[in-house]
Amino acid sequence: KINLLPHLSSLGLFTMSLMCVSVCVSTAVPAAPVNVSVTQLRAHSAMVTWNVPQGDTVIGYSISQQRQDGLMQRSIREVNTSSRWCVLWDLDEDTHYSVQVQSVGLHGDSQPSRPVHFRTLERTDHYPAQGPNLGLGMTPHLQTGELLIITTVLLLWAAVIALFCRQYDIIKDNDSNGTKEKAKRPLVQPSSSYYNLHRASSSISIIRV
Repeated sequence: KINLLPHLSSLGLFTMSLMCVSVCVSTAVPAAPVNVSVTQLRAHSAMVTWNVPQGDTVIGYSISQQRQDGLMQRSIREVNTSSRWCVLWDLDEDTHYSVQVQSVGLHGDSQPSRPVHFRTLERTDHYPAQGPNLGLGMTPHLQTGELLIITTVLLLWAAVIALFCRQYDIIKDNDSNGTKEKAKRPLVQPSSSYYNLHRASSSISIIRV
């Protein structure tokens, strides 16, 4: 007789191992975000950006914001979004903060990212040479496009105004010429009549003599 129990036991253990691996993979939480950075620093706002490791299923994010003196802590959580940035508002000027980001998955949150430290600007500090709306999620390319649109609109308006002024000058010149011609016509007729009348009176005076 061939004893199949060892083989069945090995097959059963292998199947259970596969099931365990598949369950563990399906219920695994995503990895912590990477490349976390703080940009667009202002006196009362800053923008946090990060990346998500490839292959992770992420449905949102959670951000922990804390002052380094421990006087204030804040948590921001948003789901059903694929955003990889968030704007921090209502910050105190010239203050040190630290921020950490977590990815929100279908089965839980990831581990927090490494803390990133930053300091907000003072009101007297000069902002970086970037657009004032970049803190709202606007990229430099988008702002360049907006500047091109505004410039084009201004040029079109300037062309329309110049054309209008040119047409107005032409109409004004035509009206001026017409007025001058009307003013000259009455002056010619009286002189001719006066000349004819003078000739007639002269001839009459000659006949009387």
